[in-house]
Amino acid sequence: MSAPPAAEHAPPRVPAARLLTTLGTGGALAGALLVFAYQATQPTILANKRKELAQAIAEVLRAPQRYDTLYVYRNALRRELPPGVDPRGLERVYLGYGANGERIGFAVESNAAGFQDRIGLIFGYESATGRLLGMKVLQSTETPGLGDKIYKDTAFVGQFSRVAVPLRGVKRGAGRGDSAAVDMITGATISSRAVIRAINDALARLRPLLDGYRAEASR
Repeated sequence: MSAPPAAEHAPPRVPAARLLTTLGTGGALAGALLVFAYQATQPTILANKRKELAQAIAEVLRAPQRYDTLYVYRNALRRELPPGVDPRGLERVYLGYGANGERIGFAVESNAAGFQDRIGLIFGYESATGRLLGMKVLQSTETPGLGDKIYKDTAFVGQFSRVAVPLRGVKRGAGRGDSAAVDMITGATISSRAVIRAINDALARLRPLLDGYRAEASR
């Protein structure tokens, strides 16, 4: 007659306090690692963003010799801010100069809601003529093959050079003879309109400051 099977021993019970301590310690270590990684990579991330912005400014202002950063402060453009004013929360525009010190135009960042998410861009504006110098999309998650044409379609992007403002979005070919017309992308009209709206909205707010800055700086 075979012996009865040995009774299984129950695993030792771990006190709840020990579990909480272990979980808390692990969570604290994970959080510390995340903070360390963020702090270690943040300078590189910020440096890359500054480099990308500088390249975008050069592109939309057609390779200026240099540019000044101007702050929008109390309904005016300021090169220098009063003592104690934190520039990090202020809107900025960039004034480009040519080799002989002549003004080329202003580079302005803006954004608007697209089909997927907000579309961020920068554009060059020539206050002397009221025309754009160029446009570059900085941030977009629009649909591949459709909405992403706002930065991949060179014909669409090229329309933002020398076009008058405010812009007017039209069906392809319908704006002949209209200096402010921009042909929208077939199948991506929402994304196209977002680009146009971002530029028009920014200029509706800032154009008086941009146009008036010439007189202010010449005094």
